[in-house]
Amino acid sequence: MSHYVIAIDGPAASGKSSVAKVLADRLGLVYVNSGAMYRAMAWAALERGIDPGDAAGVCEMMGRIAIDCGREGSASTIAVDGYNPAAHLTEDRVNASVSAIASIPEVRERLVAEQRAYLEHSDIVMEGRDIGSVVFPDTPFKFYLSARPEVRSGRRRAQGQDDAIEERDRQDSTRASSPLVIPEGATVIDTSELDIDGVAEAIVAKLREGGIAA
Repeated sequence: MSHYVIAIDGPAASGKSSVAKVLADRLGLVYVNSGAMYRAMAWAALERGIDPGDAAGVCEMMGRIAIDCGREGSASTIAVDGYNPAAHLTEDRVNASVSAIASIPEVRERLVAEQRAYLEHSDIVMEGRDIGSVVFPDTPFKFYLSARPEVRSGRRRAQGQDDAIEERDRQDSTRASSPLVIPEGATVIDTSELDIDGVAEAIVAKLREGGIAA
């Protein structure tokens, strides 16, 4: 590949999405939200009356819907059967279902292929839960963000969301397919006492050592 990827992983409300956006803007890279892809699949299943925990039903649905992962400007987009579900991706019902969807190996296989395709055309910042461990394990630019559970729960509430952080952590960390782990070689950053700019600056300082940050 002639392009590079900065991989940012971490649990829910660790700050990875906000930091990835700031970092992509600062470095002039394309921001890819892998979590939005899994959320779009969860939304698609719910809209069609399919239990997100029904792997066979979800796989059957996946075979008959059109999934289009693209980009608009410097950010990734996703459409299902031509519809952009962005306005629905943080609904409580999606929050409650996305871990079940993400645990289905066939879903992960399909979406990981879509995620890797971004690197064919652009330098990217991609955030998620298995970017440095599974999607791009060979990238030298891996970061894992975390924060204390009570801090992350507070951030969720401030966003108007009420999903159970600890249960989400348990599901993501114990699933058989691509569980949430600290990728080998990743720089770990505790964001509990840092704002978005502070985390981004810590990452940029590390990237300077690799010669890719201004």
